[in-house]
Amino acid sequence: MTERDGDQPALLDALAPAPAPKLPAGATGNLPIAHVLLESPVPHLDRIFDYAVPVDLDDQVVPGARVKVRFSSRDMSGYVLERTQTTTAPRLTLISKVITPLPLLSAEVLRLCRGVAERYAGVTADVLRAAIPQRAARVEKEFIGHEAPVPEPVPSQPGPRETALALKSFGADGWPHLVLAAAQEARTAGKRVIVAVPDQRDVDRLRPLLEQQLGIDVVAQLTAEMGPTPRYRSYLRLRYGQAQVALGTRSAVFAPVHGPAQIIVLDDQDPSHQEPRAPYHHTREVALLRSVQTGAGIRFISTSRSLEVQRLVERGWLTDLSPPRHERTTASPLVTASSDSYQQERDPTLQRARLPGVAYKTAREGLERGPVLVQVGRTGFIPAVLCERCRSRQVCPECHGPLALPGHYGQSDSLRCRWCGLHQRGHRCPECGAGSFRAGAIGADRTAQELGRAFPNIPVISSTSDHPVDEVTNKPSLIISTPGVEPVVAEGYAAALILDGDAQLAREGLDVPRGVLSRWFNAASLVRTRSERGAVVVTAEDTELTGALVRWDPAGYARRELYRRLELNLPPAVRMLTITGEAREAEAFVAEVNLPEGLDWVGPAPMDQGAHRWMLFFSYAQAGGIISEISRVRRTGSAYSAGQGRALRIAVDDTSALQF
Repeated sequence: MTERDGDQPALLDALAPAPAPKLPAGATGNLPIAHVLLESPVPHLDRIFDYAVPVDLDDQVVPGARVKVRFSSRDMSGYVLERTQTTTAPRLTLISKVITPLPLLSAEVLRLCRGVAERYAGVTADVLRAAIPQRAARVEKEFIGHEAPVPEPVPSQPGPRETALALKSFGADGWPHLVLAAAQEARTAGKRVIVAVPDQRDVDRLRPLLEQQLGIDVVAQLTAEMGPTPRYRSYLRLRYGQAQVALGTRSAVFAPVHGPAQIIVLDDQDPSHQEPRAPYHHTREVALLRSVQTGAGIRFISTSRSLEVQRLVERGWLTDLSPPRHERTTASPLVTASSDSYQQERDPTLQRARLPGVAYKTAREGLERGPVLVQVGRTGFIPAVLCERCRSRQVCPECHGPLALPGHYGQSDSLRCRWCGLHQRGHRCPECGAGSFRAGAIGADRTAQELGRAFPNIPVISSTSDHPVDEVTNKPSLIISTPGVEPVVAEGYAAALILDGDAQLAREGLDVPRGVLSRWFNAASLVRTRSERGAVVVTAEDTELTGALVRWDPAGYARRELYRRLELNLPPAVRMLTITGEAREAEAFVAEVNLPEGLDWVGPAPMDQGAHRWMLFFSYAQAGGIISEISRVRRTGSAYSAGQGRALRIAVDDTSALQF
């Protein structure tokens, strides 16, 4: 027999079907193997494990069901991904219990969660925790016996990918109607729709409109504020096809609408879209990933423009639906920057006045026609104290905490520390020795008090995050509000004053300017058009930001800032990754990462409580390989050293780490 002939039996053995697995007693004979994904945050357990299906649970262990299994001498929960006839595992353990026989996890949502975990160097179970709401057992009785719909095939041509600029936040031309129009367009084409908005206030504005136009049974709300039982019911209604439109906050982007969907994301620049728990994913990026995976159309709607969306516009991936300049001018209010040269010549006291003459005049004239919005940067009374002469921030000489001006400052001549509570009588500025001080950032409460004296007999309404007001009437009144909780007026505000612009811009962070500009556009979009005598006054020294608001050109600002970031090699022109944690553990982790030639870590930078932070900047083309390497190091460290790397905070594209 030749050597080739001797190899023939081995070749035939390799082609033969695998032998049937040795099943434990009590296992079913019908597709006895279940692939299970454990609900564990441990990186090296983020993979599939095989278990045997007990004969008495045969009809309950279905793909998507949640089960209890025995792993490493303890009980763990997990999701059944599929059932098969064979396995490569040497021995199997029976599934202990079926937590729910309902197919909670669809194949489409699983694929999305895996993609998000891969993009953010995270664990699939952490993403599933955000995607699938907390169980409410009594709700499941309403769905037992019903069949979940079969996913539709991915279309050969992807849906339209667009971004739209909302010029108003009220009335028939406001962003709620832009969202409605996009949803109606998708429903007419027979598509399911996902609408992801920043917070509950936006949901409350949109839900009545969508239910009225699309049908109350068509829309399902997904928010944490609605409570676990209603939220779980909404999730199951979408999973079983009883509702076709998912409306909610950031978790809504994972909604189990089967088949291609139209995905609408409102104000993607809002910080609420960032998940605060690992792997710290962002609604915008999840929506983009789902659009690519399913061929769904996607539309971003906002009163401003994020740099991330503008980057996709510049690359031609998104179509810009923004109206031309003459339409933006017509539909926007008249915006005046108090810092421009014309206003400076007319009012020389502008540099020192918190409410310059042009702002006072605009408010007085606006109150003759309706309510006036006053946006301030902070809540409270007076959060900070500055020296009247040198403008340096004053701190407590005892504990170095921030000093505040108490209400009795004019009589007592004393400052109070907001940390230790001590009163500092006769305090002098340590920089220049001056003894007179001013408020550095006057809060909403103090502003309401001051404007109440300036405009007697005019109602003053305060809206803050602690006590938000949703809507006010069209009667003349002063509305003092912090960013994000401005009440809506059905016919729009007559005028708006945007105060404390410089104080808002004084905060540290790479993204502070674009975040502040976004808040300005949100407030200004609540004001009537210039043809209706709507007026906005913004008080800030930054001419680029105020100029973008005056011209109503958020896309132009985003484009210029994006190309500046490209020159400086900063996100989102490039990708970034940060590793934060105990100094020794973070350094050991970084040392294990194999980087491509030409790349190197930035750091370590000292953080609070002895932690260190490392940063890495890389191109979009390098992202896949680098993040995969980070995931490899996490899994390896987790497997060989219990707990290693789990205390580290690994974040991708988290620009909040870039503070100067």
